[in-house]
Amino acid sequence: MAAIDVLIRGAKIIDGTGNPWFYGEVALQGERIAGITPPGGIDPEQAHEVVDATGMVVCPGFIDIQSHSIAPLMLDGRSLSKITQGVTTEIMGEGWTPAPFGGKLETPIGFKVFADRLPQWVEQARTWHRFRHWLEAMMAHGVSPNIGSFLGGGTLRQYVKGMEMGPPSPEELDQMRRLTAEAMEDGAFGVSYALIYPPDAYTETAELIEVCKVVRRYHGLYITHIRSEADEIFAALEEAFTIGRQANLPVEIYHLKASGRRNWPKMPQVIAMIEQARAEGLDVTADMYPYTASGTGLTSVLPPWAAAEGKLFDNLRDPEMRARIKEAALHPDGSWEAMVDLDGTDGVMPIGFQKPENLQYRGKRLSEIAAMRGQDWVDTVFDLLLSEEQRISTIYFSMSEENVRLQLQQPWIKISTDAGGFDPVWGQEMGPVHPRAYGTYPRVLGKYVREEGVIPLEEAIRKMSSAVADRLGIRDRGLLRPGMYADVVIFDPETIRDRATFTEPHQLSTGVREVWVNGTRVLKNGVHTGATPGKIVQGQGASTSV
Repeated sequence: MAAIDVLIRGAKIIDGTGNPWFYGEVALQGERIAGITPPGGIDPEQAHEVVDATGMVVCPGFIDIQSHSIAPLMLDGRSLSKITQGVTTEIMGEGWTPAPFGGKLETPIGFKVFADRLPQWVEQARTWHRFRHWLEAMMAHGVSPNIGSFLGGGTLRQYVKGMEMGPPSPEELDQMRRLTAEAMEDGAFGVSYALIYPPDAYTETAELIEVCKVVRRYHGLYITHIRSEADEIFAALEEAFTIGRQANLPVEIYHLKASGRRNWPKMPQVIAMIEQARAEGLDVTADMYPYTASGTGLTSVLPPWAAAEGKLFDNLRDPEMRARIKEAALHPDGSWEAMVDLDGTDGVMPIGFQKPENLQYRGKRLSEIAAMRGQDWVDTVFDLLLSEEQRISTIYFSMSEENVRLQLQQPWIKISTDAGGFDPVWGQEMGPVHPRAYGTYPRVLGKYVREEGVIPLEEAIRKMSSAVADRLGIRDRGLLRPGMYADVVIFDPETIRDRATFTEPHQLSTGVREVWVNGTRVLKNGVHTGATPGKIVQGQGASTSV
C-alpha cells in the first residue's frame, strides 16, 4: 500500500453491516478509505499520522435521515451537537424545504425563529428557484456534515396553492408534478409530507399519490409523518400503504410512535401491520428517536383548519373564530391530532418562547402556565401564540419506554434525531430544545446498548449507518469498506452517553473522540476542528453530479 494519510490502529472495527466486530486497522487516504486489514497489516511508517484507538470502536459515520438542520447550518456550518454524536451526513426536508421558492410563497419557509440571526439568508433564499440552489448555497457557505434532502411536500403545496384548503385544480396538479420532477433531477431523495401540519394536512390521498408517481419515475421514496400517530394510527398507516402501492414506490415512516397513554397498547399491532405489508411485498420501513417525548409546535394543540389561508393569528384575534377554535380544541372530533386531549395539560411543556415577558414560562407545563396566568389552558395557548406570533416549540410527553425498547428491536427501524444541530454557546441564547438534538445516537449506544442490552452494538450501528444509506440509495457511504468515502467515527463504548435533558438540553454528548468527513477530521479528541468538508449527497434520480 502506498503512503496513507491516517492509520487507525488498535480499535474494534464495526463495519456497519451488522456483522460482529473484529480487530484490525483502517487506512484513510484523501477522501476515501484506502484499506482495512488485520492487526499489523499496514506498516505505520507508511502513514502521515497514526491514531491509537486501543479500547475504542471505529465505525462508519452516522446518517441522520430526519434532520432539521436547515436553518441551524446557515447560522453555524459546524453542526456541533450532531458531529459530537458521530453524525457525518444529515438528510433534511420533513414537510418543508427553503427551495424551490416562488409561486404563492411570499417569504421563504422555516426561518421564523432564526430570522433575526439570518437576514442575509432570508434574502438569498428568495433566489433559490430550484431545489438544488439551496444545497449549492450550503456548499458555498461550508458545512461540516454531508447534506441532502427530500423535497418538502408542504413547500410544494404552498408554492402552488398557498395556505388554501381543498384539492388542486388539474393545472395546479400539473405544476406540482413539474416542480417535483425538477427537485428529483436536482437530487432530492423523494418527497416528504408531515400530514398533521398545515398546509400538508390539507393534502388528500389522491394528491399524494399523483405526486408520488412522479417520485417513482426517479427511483425516490415517499417519506411521511403520518396523518395520525395516536387514535387513528391504524388508518394513517393504511393511507401510507395505499400511497406506496398505488404509486408503486417505497414508503418510510418518520419517527414511528404510538402517542397518548390510551394508544400505547397499539404498538404491537402497528408493528404487525408493517410486517404484514412487507410480507405482501410493500417496501415499507420506519425510523425513530430514543425518547418518550416528542417535540413540535404549541400550535399542534389546535385544529389544522385554524391556520387555513395563513390566517392563524388573525383567526385567534377574531372573537367568532376564536370561539370556534376553542370549542374544537376542547371537544376534538377525532379528525386531527389533539395533543392536549392525548397528553393532558401536564404532558405539554412549551419551551420555545422568544419574547422577554414570556421567558418565565420556559420549561413549565401548560397546566402550570395557565394557573400562573389565571386562565384556562386554551386561552393561555391563544394569548401566548398571539404574543409570540410563532409556533412556540413544545415538548409533548406522550410515549412509553416499553414501546421505545420494542421498536428498537425491529430490524426495519433505523435511528434518526428529528432535530437540528446546535452549539450550546448560541443555543442557550435561543432557548431550550428537545434533547435529541444533542443526545440521540449516544443515548442508543449508552443506555439501550451498553446499560440495558436491548440490542447488540453491531445492530445499533447498522441502524445508524448502512441501513440508512441503503434506504436512500447512497452506495458510497454507510460502511467501512475500501473505496468508500471516509466518513469515520471513533468512540469509547464504555463511556459514550447523552447528557442533554428536557430541563437542561444544551449539553454535548460524551464518548465520541474522533470524526472524519470525506477524509477530513472534523472532531479531534472530542473538540471540533472547524473544518467544513461536507458534500451534497443526492437521490438516484439526480441528473447532476457532485
